[in-house]
Amino acid sequence: MSSTAPLAASQENRPQQSEPKVQDDRPKQEATVPVPPETNSVTKHDLTLNGQVIHYTATAGNLLIRDDQDHPNASIFYVAYTQDGADARTRPVTFFFNGGPGAATIWLHMGSFGPVRVETRSPEATGPAPYRWVPNEYSLLDKTDLVFIDAPLCGFSRAVGKGTMKDFAGTDQDIRAFRRFIERYVTANQRWSSPKFLFGESYGTTRAAGLAAALQNDGMPFNGVVLLSSILNYGIRNPGYDIENIGYLPSFAAIGYYYKKVKTTESLSDWVEHAREFARGPYAEALSKGDHIPQAEFDSVARELSALTGLKVEYLKQTRLRITPGRFREELLRDDSRTLGRYDARFMGWDPDAAGETPGFDPSDTGISGAFLGAFHDYVQKELKYMSQETYYTSGPGVNQAWDFKHEAPGQGRRPLPVPDTALDLADAMRKNPSLKVFSANGYFDLATPFFATEYDLTHMSLPPQLARNVEFGYYPAGHMVYLNVDALRQMKADLLRFYAEALHN
Repeated sequence: MSSTAPLAASQENRPQQSEPKVQDDRPKQEATVPVPPETNSVTKHDLTLNGQVIHYTATAGNLLIRDDQDHPNASIFYVAYTQDGADARTRPVTFFFNGGPGAATIWLHMGSFGPVRVETRSPEATGPAPYRWVPNEYSLLDKTDLVFIDAPLCGFSRAVGKGTMKDFAGTDQDIRAFRRFIERYVTANQRWSSPKFLFGESYGTTRAAGLAAALQNDGMPFNGVVLLSSILNYGIRNPGYDIENIGYLPSFAAIGYYYKKVKTTESLSDWVEHAREFARGPYAEALSKGDHIPQAEFDSVARELSALTGLKVEYLKQTRLRITPGRFREELLRDDSRTLGRYDARFMGWDPDAAGETPGFDPSDTGISGAFLGAFHDYVQKELKYMSQETYYTSGPGVNQAWDFKHEAPGQGRRPLPVPDTALDLADAMRKNPSLKVFSANGYFDLATPFFATEYDLTHMSLPPQLARNVEFGYYPAGHMVYLNVDALRQMKADLLRFYAEALHN
């Protein structure tokens, strides 16, 4: 660039002769990105689970999806693990994706049920390299083939052709892109007759619930949907709605229990149930009275909140009994000058001073990000033999900020909801496919997607009793990324083996 600068400067200072202006009526061509071929790297591996040696193939590559005019508009990166010699007609396949919106699927891929997992020091911060990935004794590869998908514009996935941010950064746009990828993968790999499952985490649960309905309507019913750390209904999370305060209370109680800030001899699950009952009853009733709550009731509820959560009575009165997650993360361990993680409150951090209103960072994010990214690159390049000149985006640049949250939900006509409530989609899929099973996995210490709010969403889908029984719940002593606690990962694997058996029994 520097070699052209003097020339540009000299031309700029040179007297210019005026040129006649010519009207150009030709249509302007939209900028396009070259469409890459569909390529992959295929490698062979073994994994021993419960004494059984599983021979499997790993396929890391890309598939193209197309727009409404049948033109390629995105190249989607995926890694698939398939058991060698299995009958595709009976062998299940599970599609995994993280959320964001705008996040790659590195976390589920390298932490949950793939054939390898990253070793971390959770809930302590994992230090700098070297990082280790090890065979995953809790992989689901003994039950199902696994396909980990990076959303458009995230990871190694890219818009191509005339594809733009606007085509993918939105609730319905995203569901459409994943629907097309899954249909493309199933067709390319001859898996139409295989039992099929969706596995979404965080915003990935919003996507999974919407996908279950979209794929059902395309003639691809699913056997099961796994929702890890759910956020299905964004409509109840607006300021001023007491339901959000109510939804977080049992999580606060669980975290107070974890840090021994409460006095009880009960088990964690019993303590949480006590908090649920208080949240539904006296707490909800007190908040509903607003500024007209009697002083005696106000004082009584503040004392009970203190006993449940470990927060001081006077502080709770100052908040008018309404505790936000950010304030809770700062306040619970204020006397120890420590803050709590948002994704996982077992992680602790330090702020510059102990007088802040909310934490300055999330130690449950910073404590593991480097380990996951470093281990992923090492594993993909050395073990899967996949090389790319592209940057791997754990979060797609600008995707979250550009997200269009509007959603056309079933039963709402053509008028889109201003924010998604894909519990409506999931209910629609369950009514049309009565065999569809749903498993909701929840971390007790998750302050991003509280389990009590998830329970509310999944028990208010207006389903008949025989379909409502198709929804199961699992709870674990962990945060948003349940698998960071290896003991919780082991428990969740056992629960999922039962769930898959039930879903495949139909």
